[in-house]
Amino acid sequence: MKSLRFSALALTCCLFIQGCATSPTGRSQLKLFSKDQLANMGSQAFDSMKSEQPIAKQTVQNSYVECVARAITAQVNPSVFSGEWEVVVFEDDQVNAFALPGGKIGVYTGLLNVAKNEHQLAAVLGHEVGHVIAEHGNERMSNSALIGIGLEATNALLQSNEVSHSSSIMAAIGLGVQVGVQLPFSRTHESEADLIGLTLMAQAGFDPRESVALWHNMAAANQRSQPEFLSTHPAPDTRITQLQKNMPAALNMQQKSPHRPVCKAK
Repeated sequence: MKSLRFSALALTCCLFIQGCATSPTGRSQLKLFSKDQLANMGSQAFDSMKSEQPIAKQTVQNSYVECVARAITAQVNPSVFSGEWEVVVFEDDQVNAFALPGGKIGVYTGLLNVAKNEHQLAAVLGHEVGHVIAEHGNERMSNSALIGIGLEATNALLQSNEVSHSSSIMAAIGLGVQVGVQLPFSRTHESEADLIGLTLMAQAGFDPRESVALWHNMAAANQRSQPEFLSTHPAPDTRITQLQKNMPAALNMQQKSPHRPVCKAK
C-alpha cells in the first residue's frame, strides 16, 4: 500500500518538476510535451479535418478570412511558429474558429454571421492564436495526464482496501476534478487567450473596441447558457469586463501600430 502511494507521488513530482513553465501572462504552467510533438499532432488533426469536412469555395469570403488571419499571425513571434500559417474556411453553420500548433487556422462559415466585420473576426482569430502562443493545448494534455495518474492511484487504494462504494467515490472525485480543476483551468485559458488576442489585434492595427462588440453578438447568438462554474468558458459579461479593463492599453498599442489592414468581406 505504502509503495503504491509513494510510487504515484514520486512519479507525479518528477513530471511536475520537469514540466514547469510560465505562460505569456506570467502564470505557472505544466507542459510535459515538446513543441514538435504538439506541432505534429496539430498538423495531423488539421489534415484529418480537411479530408472529413467540406471546405468553403467562395473565393471572396476565403480571401477575406485569410487577409485577417495573415495580419494577426504576422504579429506572432517566430519562436511559436516560423513557417507560413495555413488558413482554411470550413463550410459549417457552427459559430466557431480554432488554431492549432504547427501553424493551422480553421474558421467555420457560421462565425462570419456573428463576427460582423474584420475587427471582430480579428478578435476571434487573435484569441485562437493566443491559445497556441500560450501552449494551452500542451497544458491541458499535461494536466489531464497528471490527473489521470492521481485518479488511478486513488482507485487502486480504494480497491485494495475494499472500501465500500468505491466506484461512487471515484465518480465523485472525477466530477470534483472536472469542476474544481479542469473547468477553472479551461476558463483561465480562455481569459488568457482573450488578453493575448486583444494585444495581437491591436498590434495588427485592428480596432480592439470591436472585441467587446463581438461578445455582445456572441451573447445574443447563444441564449442557452449554464452557470459559469460549470462552463469551460467565462460568461460573456465576465469576458467583456476583462476586455474593457485592458482596453486603454490596447487602444494605445493600436494607435502606435504602423499597420491598418484592409480586409473586406465583400
